Amino acid sequence: MIKATGRMVILRIKNISYMAGYFYYLTRKTITYLLTRKMDRKVFIMQLLFTGVEALPIVTLISLGIGAVLIVQGVAILPQFGQGEMLYNILVLIIVRELGPVITAFIIASRSGTAITTELGNMVVSHEIEAYESVGINPVTYLAVPRLLGVIGSMLLLNVYFIIFGLFGSFVVTSMLNPIPLKEYLQNLLQILTAWDIFISFLKSFVFGYFIAVISTFHGFGVNRAITEVPGATIKSISHCVTYIIIADAVITIISRL
Repeated sequence: MIKATGRMVILRIKNISYMAGYFYYLTRKTITYLLTRKMDRKVFIMQLLFTGVEALPIVTLISLGIGAVLIVQGVAILPQFGQGEMLYNILVLIIVRELGPVITAFIIASRSGTAITTELGNMVVSHEIEAYESVGINPVTYLAVPRLLGVIGSMLLLNVYFIIFGLFGSFVVTSMLNPIPLKEYLQNLLQILTAWDIFISFLKSFVFGYFIAVISTFHGFGVNRAITEVPGATIKSISHCVTYIIIADAVITIISRL
């Protein structure tokens, strides 16, 4: 009886079927939590620390490097076409609207998405999911919802972090090639940067984070009983995350330009 009850949540996920059904189910449970605030804060905080804080070093390195490369290439190429003033437009377009949310999403998907799928898959195999269900705890509410909120929160924060350090890296290289005061650099940048650019960047971060969390937990819960299924589920998770991120980025970019 306990065994049958313990498999209920997994069967429910498979019966409401496939990604769209699980997306709706997890979204409904998340809204319920936001209204009732019944969630394990420990899981949420741990997810926030792992996904956000522990990813800061690699985000810093990549953002500084990209900002520096953009400036070096822009300073070398744009003046040849009489478009030197377009440098700030390129920084805003590439770092704020595109690479910031996209690269941050790839980092989170490869680090946290795979970890979530592997962790939940192992919990299914070791019958921990059955144990939660047998004592009346919904594993989706207890395990997936806090991870979803943690991933989205980390995605938004890391995107801001990426943008700041990307623009800071470009300023450092600009100062080395053609020293300018920080005030002048910020003024030129803020003349180009608009609230719409920031909104699109945050929208992408939210959507990407949502997709990563939904896909990762879906494949984690989708593991059956064999431990050998976990690596396969993890591979499917990361490939689906990358696919959905690219598609969502293209759709949001196209719509924002209409």
